[in-house]
Amino acid sequence: MAEKSLNQKIEELDEKVEWFYSDEFKLEEAVDKYKDAAKLAREIEKDLDGLKNEIEVLSEDFSKKS
Repeated sequence: MAEKSLNQKIEELDEKVEWFYSDEFKLEEAVDKYKDAAKLAREIEKDLDGLKNEIEVLSEDFSKKS
């Protein structure tokens, strides 16, 4: 299976968070759902940090060409 895109991960996190507000919410499942959402949030943060670094490198390259 291919790695999920950042947009797919954000959509998945939104779905996980929505579960907490839905009629399907069960306290017994909340801890596991929270852990899954927190793990996914860390992945998203890592992806965003990587993109930030890439943008900074590209910005430096463009500024050197000016």
